[in-house]
Amino acid sequence: MIILEFKAKGKKYQYLAIDEAIRTVKFIRNSCLRYWMDNKEVNKFDLNKYSAVLAKNFTFANELNSTARQSSAERAWSSIIRFFDNCKKKVPGKKGFPKFQKNCRSVEYKQSGWKLSPDKKSITFSDKKGIGTLKLKGTWDLWRFDKKQIKRVRIVRRADGYYVQFCVSVEIKEELEPTGSAVALDVGLKEFYTDSTGNTEPNPRFYRTGEKRLKFYQRRVSKKKKGSSNRKKAVNRLGRHHLKISRQREEHAKRLARCVIRSNDLVAYEDLKVKNLAKNHCLAKSINDAGWYQFRKWMEHFGTKFGKVTVAVNPAYTSQNCSNCGEVVKKSLSTRTHTCKCGCELDRDHNAAINILKRALSTVGHTVTWVVKNLNASGDPTSTLPGSGLVEQVRSLSEESPRL
Repeated sequence: MIILEFKAKGKKYQYLAIDEAIRTVKFIRNSCLRYWMDNKEVNKFDLNKYSAVLAKNFTFANELNSTARQSSAERAWSSIIRFFDNCKKKVPGKKGFPKFQKNCRSVEYKQSGWKLSPDKKSITFSDKKGIGTLKLKGTWDLWRFDKKQIKRVRIVRRADGYYVQFCVSVEIKEELEPTGSAVALDVGLKEFYTDSTGNTEPNPRFYRTGEKRLKFYQRRVSKKKKGSSNRKKAVNRLGRHHLKISRQREEHAKRLARCVIRSNDLVAYEDLKVKNLAKNHCLAKSINDAGWYQFRKWMEHFGTKFGKVTVAVNPAYTSQNCSNCGEVVKKSLSTRTHTCKCGCELDRDHNAAINILKRALSTVGHTVTWVVKNLNASGDPTSTLPGSGLVEQVRSLSEESPRL
């Protein structure tokens, strides 16, 4: 399943119709959630039936396509089932009891309620909300896919406009020649990551860089009168700058992940719980700005796409243990150099990356025996740096979807 995203171009009344459809989606989702709270024994199918009852009772709900109403009910059920799963798994802390949605930004259709033009450059929504025909601006080739492969169509509202997403049921895999190399990555705040060969990638700190401008826009919002059109404009400018920073972080993680995966047959990394790490109030901003979760998500995606092995290992004591003799060397976060009595002296993150690689190879076992043999035979592990002769491996944004 891949997602192709296009910028939607329309007129003002069409955008107002989209906003009305999104408000209807929020109403149906919250109504289904209330119905579940009052009747705890209902299931997914009962919520779908209840969305039809809402359409009979409310005219504005009846104007929305039936599959879009079902998708709204499914959103409510997904939050309910997530809460039950967290209870069964005994997740520590709050279990995520479903809440009523305050801000909704999308409406989702299934395989009805919309129709693509013959040239696949515009889409028409046929329900009674009055959205009509929207032009699609983008570089993706929808003509390659049959309509039966498009399982969902979603209209998303963002600070810089409206987008149409197509969920296409297709499997994308590419065969690459084995590189005979394995690498481990230790992510950090000083450097974005340090690999087991000693190479480092600088941390771009997109949020820190744009924080001065964000404060400027935030001050402009606070000076405007609440409820005024000028305040709405100021909020929109603030939202667009936040959106720019998030896109920069996502693109950076995607480019690096693609480069690392294509350069190695096995990539090991720490199985970090970023949500728990961000509870440290002294480091929360820097941890969230680094984007470790996005980086891991893209590595796992490209690992599946290119047929490479990705291994997440337990991060316990990877920084404390000596990579040469295994002795435990206690050190605080401020100690950046690993020095052991056996004579091993390495950068703290380099030492941790070597420990991660050893732990990954011992965990995977025979699956990567051929990788180790090839690594020993070649003697020159592949660098993970984007500028180390791997320019052809880092493609432009137009070659990978923002959600692939």
